[in-house]
Amino acid sequence: MNRDLRRDLRRDLYAVGAAALLVVAAALIGWSIQRRDGTLRVNWPPLLADWGPHLGVGTPAAVLVAAAVVVHGPALARRLAWRTLLAGVWAAALAWTWSLALIDGWHRGIAEQLTTRQEYLRAVDRFDDIPAALRDFAAHILADAPDNWPAHVAGHPPGATLTFVLLDRIGLGGGGWAGAFCITVGTTATVAILLAVRALADESHARRAAPFLVLAPAAVWVGTSADGYFTAVAAWAVALLALAVTGHRPRWTGLGSGLLFGLTVYLSYGLTLFAVIGAAVLLLGTGRLRPLPCLAAGFLVVPAVFTALGFDWWEAYRLLVPRYYQGVGGIRPYGYWVWANFACTVLIVGPAAVAGLRRCGALLIGRRGRLTTGPAPRLALLVLSALLALVIADLSGMSKAETERIWLPFAFWLLPAAALLPAPRAWLAGQAVLALLLNHLLVTGW
Repeated sequence: MNRDLRRDLRRDLYAVGAAALLVVAAALIGWSIQRRDGTLRVNWPPLLADWGPHLGVGTPAAVLVAAAVVVHGPALARRLAWRTLLAGVWAAALAWTWSLALIDGWHRGIAEQLTTRQEYLRAVDRFDDIPAALRDFAAHILADAPDNWPAHVAGHPPGATLTFVLLDRIGLGGGGWAGAFCITVGTTATVAILLAVRALADESHARRAAPFLVLAPAAVWVGTSADGYFTAVAAWAVALLALAVTGHRPRWTGLGSGLLFGLTVYLSYGLTLFAVIGAAVLLLGTGRLRPLPCLAAGFLVVPAVFTALGFDWWEAYRLLVPRYYQGVGGIRPYGYWVWANFACTVLIVGPAAVAGLRRCGALLIGRRGRLTTGPAPRLALLVLSALLALVIADLSGMSKAETERIWLPFAFWLLPAAALLPAPRAWLAGQAVLALLLNHLLVTGW
């Protein structure tokens, strides 16, 4: 190994070490605060989890999938035909996410996750008349309102709840179908991100990123939470925009991107910050503005439908802010979570993404005015736009705790940074070990 490679590896390890110290600090300081006054409202800071070492039916499968991806993933990613690789990545991500979820068993790991007191499925019966429920939605957001919504329903635009209402209407009601839906749709985010990286950087970097998108520690929370589903919708919105601005059927991909961006902001208020990633995609599109009218037209469709049915997005968000502070958001200390949120992020993206982010930062600092020249700097700009969105979300004060779930849509865009790393098998092994430890040692809240 030459001197430059040794120096870069040493810096990667310093970055991972610093990230590990951040997690340790968040744990130790968090335990102290929680033991003193209970204001963190999490039992295993910085994660919403409880200590509970356990094995489950998914354990053997999770270990086998991890070993297979570590040993064969990088070579297969280099050799497979592109379309075969995309299908293989989705299949592997499904296997990984299902096996992790089943470590907690079918009921605890999947079927009951979206049926708890604060979850979306608790409100499905209140949408028998969808237009009436939408017209009346804002009246039930505040905690002191009559028949106030469960926390997750109140905390999101009604597109999130309506997804599960529509599943119920077509005969796929209940927690099991909801969990299977979130895992199946959520894991397609891996394919969307690969398409975007290929379009905006190059195919070589997309192929190197592929195993890291599969073996993400974030999969612990994709299976099962509705945020896994949100992750996929937002990822496909960005991927179609990337295809549009790089000349791949720009009218249709631009229109599709707009439709999905419109849906995204009716799934979660916080996902409006995907505008930051969208802006980076437009910048990397080297001035191709042809898709913008189609993008705008597509984007207006979902808001127009919800507005016509009586839901006022801005009024609902205005009411959400006091509702947030009426609940645990008003108790959890900003001074702790403003930095401990990033300790959660370290745990969901893993050491490979941390080292990759260091390389992304070094690349852009070194390139200065030539940020969009060359595939590696272009990848770095895309990845760091997601990190910027997280910083904005963090400083807003509306993301205090539970960011291992809430920040999933953004965190997945940090994972392609690992494409810049040498020795992928060693880094993949680190990712797998972290995910397996988290899922076997902790009983996570999601």
